[in-house]
Amino acid sequence: MNIYFSCSLTGGRADQPIYAAIVDYLLAQGHTVPTAHLAHPAVMQAEAVIDPASVYHRDIQWLDECDAVIAEVSTPSHGVGYEIAYALLKGKPVLGCYRAGGRVSKMLTGNDRPNLTMKSYAGEAEAVRLAEGFLRQVVAANSR
Repeated sequence: MNIYFSCSLTGGRADQPIYAAIVDYLLAQGHTVPTAHLAHPAVMQAEAVIDPASVYHRDIQWLDECDAVIAEVSTPSHGVGYEIAYALLKGKPVLGCYRAGGRVSKMLTGNDRPNLTMKSYAGEAEAVRLAEGFLRQVVAANSR
């Protein structure tokens, strides 16, 4: 599957190890993750040299081409929120995952769109299990 992974960049990188665990799992399972570089610790330097319009057009193309979106939403991010809304409007299944006890926007936690799944996790292993379970559901839904 082609999975768009979304996470905070400019809002903060404290959850980068979680991002990496999720992306490493997705890649190990053979999924295509065009945004895998976002989980890398040095992404800010790499993205700093790309102009905003190029980032926007590149990411929209990747969203249009993906089968599903997995977004880590513990750290507030305008970009992640935009990507989630865009994906939902395009009918893409979206998993929003976040640290247990974290404060997440009610626009996400209160959203009852059928393609949005919001789940909290207690650590890296649980975050990976959430991604695994979500993708099983996506595959099952596509098999019907």
